[in-house]
Amino acid sequence: MAPNGSPNRVYEKSVIWNVRRTHMTIKVTSIVHGAISIVNAVASGFGSAMGISLSVKVEINSKKGSGIIFQKGGGTGMIKKIIYDILPSKYLNNNQLLININSEIPSGMGLKSSSAVSNAVALACKYLMNKEINDDFVLNSAIDASLYAKTTITGAYDDSTACYYGGFVTTDNYKRKILKRENSPTDISVVLYLPNNKKRGDVTRLKLLSDIYLEAFQLAYSGQYWKAMTLNGVLTSSLISNSYNITRICLENGALAASISGNGPAIAAVVNEGKVQKIKSILSNLDGRVIVSGTNNQKASAVREVG
Repeated sequence: MAPNGSPNRVYEKSVIWNVRRTHMTIKVTSIVHGAISIVNAVASGFGSAMGISLSVKVEINSKKGSGIIFQKGGGTGMIKKIIYDILPSKYLNNNQLLININSEIPSGMGLKSSSAVSNAVALACKYLMNKEINDDFVLNSAIDASLYAKTTITGAYDDSTACYYGGFVTTDNYKRKILKRENSPTDISVVLYLPNNKKRGDVTRLKLLSDIYLEAFQLAYSGQYWKAMTLNGVLTSSLISNSYNITRICLENGALAASISGNGPAIAAVVNEGKVQKIKSILSNLDGRVIVSGTNNQKASAVREVG
C-alpha cells in the first residue's frame, strides 16, 4: 500500500509522474551478506544456514531516459526478471537504470552468492519506488526469480533468509517459512576453503539419506548448530563429493564444525579465534585458496538518495 492507503499502482504512477516531471535522479544502494550451510535443504526441504560477513553491494542509479545498463556485474536472466517483476513498465520506459553489482562472495561455490545478489537487487528495486519495504515481498521476488533461472532446487529459502536477516535460520523451504532465527556468535571466524576444482556431484543423491538429514535439521532446530553442520558435512561428502578428508583435517585441528557449504565445492570451517591461523595455514597448502570471514547478524539494508 502507498503511504496514503491507496493501492500501490496508484502510488507508483504518482512516483513515475513526479520523476518524469522533475527529471530527478535517484540512487539506491543495498547491502546483503552471504551465508554458509548448516543443513542442506535439498534432501528433505528443511534447511538451516548461518550468515557470514562477506557481502554484496548493489547500486542502481535512475535518471531520465530508458534502458538498463550493467556497468559492473552481469545482467543475468535472474537479475533481469527481478527488475521487470518489481519495476512497472512505465517506469522502465521513462527512466534509464545504471546498475553496479559488487560482490565479495565467490560465485558458484555454495556460499549463497546467488541468494545474496538476488536479495540485493530486489531490495534496491523496491527501494527505488518506495521506502516502505515488505521483507516477504523482497524475499519472494528474489526466490521466484531464482526458481525461474533454475539456480535453486528448493527455492533456497534457508539461504535467502540467512543472507537477508543474518544469524542462524532454520526453515521449511517449500512453505517458505522461518521456523527459528537467532543471532550467531560474534567471537568466531569462518575459514572458507575454495578448491580450484569446481566440479559438483549429483545433488539429487542427497535425497537418498533424507531421514538422516532430517536428524541433522532437528539438531539445528534445537540449537546444536555445530553438531548439525558437522553431520551435514559427513552426509554431503559421502554422497556428492570426495572432500571429507578436508573437513576431517579441520575438525582434527580444532574446528568447532566443518562441512561442504550448499552443494559445494567450498568447505566452511567454524573456528575459535585462536585456531584461525593454524587451520588457514593447513588449508593454504591445498590446491585452492582460503578466505577468512566473520559471522553476520545484520539485516539487509538500503539507502535511497534523490537528487
